[in-house]
Amino acid sequence: QVQLVESGGGLVQAGGPLRLSCAASGRTFSSLAMGWFRQAPGKEREFLAAIIRGGGSTRYADSVKDRFTISRDNTRNIRYLQMNSPKPEDTAVYYCTADKSLHNLVVIAPGTWGQGTQVTVSS
Repeated sequence: QVQLVESGGGLVQAGGPLRLSCAASGRTFSSLAMGWFRQAPGKEREFLAAIIRGGGSTRYADSVKDRFTISRDNTRNIRYLQMNSPKPEDTAVYYCTADKSLHNLVVIAPGTWGQGTQVTVSS
C-alpha cells in the first residue's frame, strides 16, 4: 500500500511561484499514475494534473494547463506541481493522489489520497 505526503503549501502572493511536492512510501511512483486535485471551500474537488506511471505523458485541466506543471524525480520517488502565476482563486487544499490506472485517477476517482496541503494566494 502506498502512502502519500504533500508539502510546500502555504501563503503566496498572486503571481509568485509555488512548488508543491508529493513523496510516496510503500510503493514507487514508477508503478502508479499520480495526480493532483484541489478543493476550495464550498466547492467540489477538482482534477488539476496527472502523470502516467514512470513519469512520461501528462494531462491537465484546462483551468491550469498554461500555469501549472506536473513533473517527477524518480530517483527520490517524488512528484511535483509547479504553480506559476497563482491567482487568489487558486486558494484551496491541494491533494496528491495515486492509482494503478490513469483512467481511474482522472475520470473516476483515485484510489489513494494524501492528507492535503493548504495553499492560500493573496491578492
